Amino acid sequence: MSPATSRGLFAGTIFTSAFLLFLVQPLIAKQILPWFGGSAAVWSICMVFFQVVLLAGYAYSDWVTRRLASRAQARLHIGLLLASLIFLPIVTDARWKPTGTEDPTLWILGLLLGTIGLPYFLLSTTGPLVQSWVARTPWGAQVYRYFSLSNFASLASLLAYPVLIEPRSSLVQQAWGWSAGYAAFVLLCAGTALHVSRRWPAGAPVVASSATVAPSARPAAGDYLMWLALPALGSWLLLAITNHLTQNVAAIPFLWVLPLSVYLLTFVLTFESDRWYRRAVFVPLAAAMLALCAFGLQDSLGTNLRTALPIYVVGLFALCMFLHGEMARLRPGGAYLTRFYLMLSLGGALGGVSVGLIAPHVLPAYYELGVGLMLCALIAAVLWRQRRVGMVASLGLAAACAWFLALQVAGDASGARRMERNFYGTLLTLDTFRGDAKEQVRQMYHGSVKHGEQYLAAARRREPTTYYGRSSGIGLAIESAPAKGRRVGLIGLGAGTLAAYGRTGDVYRVYEINPEVFTLADSEFSFLADSHARIERVLGDARLALERESPMSFDVLAVDAFSGDSVPIHLITCEAMDIYWKHMKPDGIVAFHVTNRFLALAPVVEQIALEKGLHVAFVHDEPADPALRNTDWVLVARDPDVLQRDAIRRASSDIAPIPGLQAWTDDYNNLFSVLK
Repeated sequence: MSPATSRGLFAGTIFTSAFLLFLVQPLIAKQILPWFGGSAAVWSICMVFFQVVLLAGYAYSDWVTRRLASRAQARLHIGLLLASLIFLPIVTDARWKPTGTEDPTLWILGLLLGTIGLPYFLLSTTGPLVQSWVARTPWGAQVYRYFSLSNFASLASLLAYPVLIEPRSSLVQQAWGWSAGYAAFVLLCAGTALHVSRRWPAGAPVVASSATVAPSARPAAGDYLMWLALPALGSWLLLAITNHLTQNVAAIPFLWVLPLSVYLLTFVLTFESDRWYRRAVFVPLAAAMLALCAFGLQDSLGTNLRTALPIYVVGLFALCMFLHGEMARLRPGGAYLTRFYLMLSLGGALGGVSVGLIAPHVLPAYYELGVGLMLCALIAAVLWRQRRVGMVASLGLAAACAWFLALQVAGDASGARRMERNFYGTLLTLDTFRGDAKEQVRQMYHGSVKHGEQYLAAARRREPTTYYGRSSGIGLAIESAPAKGRRVGLIGLGAGTLAAYGRTGDVYRVYEINPEVFTLADSEFSFLADSHARIERVLGDARLALERESPMSFDVLAVDAFSGDSVPIHLITCEAMDIYWKHMKPDGIVAFHVTNRFLALAPVVEQIALEKGLHVAFVHDEPADPALRNTDWVLVARDPDVLQRDAIRRASSDIAPIPGLQAWTDDYNNLFSVLK
C-alpha cells in the first residue's frame, strides 16, 4: 500500500467515526423523546451517557496503547468491532417503551446502552487510538492534523443533519442509513488496524515537531492541569454563551448551532497547523472581546439581538482560539498522545457538567457566563506567570469581569420580584406599568419569552391578558363551549391566565412540566386562586400523562408550548393528535397556540388535521388593548359545524401553505422546513 493510500485509510477512518459519532446523538434522542417526554431531564440523561461513554472510549485508547503491543491492539479492537455489529440497526425496540412505573433515569440509560452502547464506545475510541497508530508511521509528525480532521467531520455532521438529512428522511430511514455507515466504518477501522499491525508492528511513536514537550520528557503536573483546564473553559464558554443567546437575547430556533459551529471550527484551525493561532493576533483580540462580553452582561448591548449576537459569537471564537491554541502549543509527543486526549475529553466533560448540571442548582440565573469569563482571565494569568506585565493585565481583566458580574447580579436583584432556576431555565417575575394610564402589571418571563401578565388592581386582576384575550382563538374556543360545566385542559400553565375564564361548575385541568411554574403561578399571580373553576394539576410531560389517563371528556384542550426556541415536537405530531382526541368530547376543540416569530407552525397543525380527517380554523388576532398581544391560534375540531359558530367563523382566515410540507409524525418531523 502506497503512503498516499495509507494516509487516505487513516483519514477516512477518523472522518467517518467523527461524523457518525456526532450524527447519532440527535438521531437516538429524537427516537426516545416521544416515549419519555420532551423534558430537560431526558436530554440531560442522554448527554451524561454520551459524555461518560466518550470518556470510557478515550480511557480505553490510552490503556491499550500503553499496555498492548500493536498486533494485540489490532486483535482486541477488531474483535470488539465485529461484536458491535450485533447492535445494528440502531432502531429502538418497543420493549424499551416505559409503562409509567419505571425509574426513567435507569430506563433511558439501559435503552441507550442496549441500543448504541458498544458502537458509540468504539466510535469514541477511534480518534485517539488511530492517531496513536499514525504516530508510528513515517509521517507521524503530522498526527495532530488528524484531530483537526476529526473536528471538521463533527462540524460537517452538525450542519448536515438539520439541513440535508432530517428534512429528507424519517427516523427509521436515518437509523438504517447510520447503521450502513457504521458497517462501512467497521470495515475501514478493521482494515486500518490490520494494516498498522502488519506494516509497523513495532514502530515507535513519533513526536510532533512543534510540540513544546520534548520527546523524552515526561509531562509535568502543570501540563496535565493545563490539558484539563483549557478545554474545560472552552466547553464552559460554549454552553454559557449558548444559554445566554437562546435564553436572554432571542428565542431563535437553531441559534445553538452557531456557537457550536464556532467552537468546533477553533479546534479545526488550532490543530490543523501552527499557522492559524498567532499569539500576537489572538491574545489582544481575546482580551478585548473578554472585556466587551463581560460589559455586555450588565448593559443592553449584551441583550439586544443586533449587538449581542455578533459580540458573543466573535467573543466565543476569539476566546476559544486562545484556549485551544494554547492547548495545541502544549500538545505532547506521540508517547503521551492518548493521555493528552483523555485529559482533553475529561476537561470538556467537566466544563459541560459544571454549566449543564451544577449551575442550575447553585446559581439563581444565567451567571455562569460571567464566571467563565473571569476564569478565562485567571487562566491567562497562570499562563503568563513568568511575564509580569501579562500576569498583571490578566488579573486586571479578571477583576473587571468580576465587577461586571456583580453589576449584573445587582441589576437582576433590583428589577425582579422573584427569580427561580432549574433544568428548564430561569423564571422571572417583575412589576411594571402598562399603557398611558400607568396601570401596574406583574409579568412572568422564561428567559426572553413572556409567559403571562396580570393587572394588580383588584378591579382588573381577573381580566385575561397577553395571548389569551377574549378575541383570541382560545378565548373564542372556550366561550363557544357549552354554557355549563365546561371541562378545559391546559398544556402549559404560564401565569395561569386561562383560569380567568373558569366559572362555577367548570373544571380546568393543567398539565405543566416545570414545578417552578406552579410555584410562581400560586405565589406571584392570583389567576388560579381567583378562578371559580375547580383547578386540577398534573406535574410532568403532558403527552405522557394524557397517554396514561382515562378519557377526560374535554370541551377544549389548549396546547400552549410552542412560543420559545426549543419546540417540543412530540406535542405536535399525528400520534400526539390521536392522544388528544382520546380525551375530547365529539364537539370539542383542540386549540394550538402557534404564535412564534421564527416558526410557521400553523401549516403543520393543518397538515396533521388533514391527515386525521379533522377540520381547522385559523384565528389571527390583533387586539387594540395594550394588555393583549397579537396571536395565532389553530382550532381543530372533529365536527366541522363547531368551527362554524358565529364568533369563530367571523374571526377565521386561511393558513398560508408551505409547499411540500408533510404531516409530522414521531418518525418524521423537521423544524428547518418551517422557519419563517
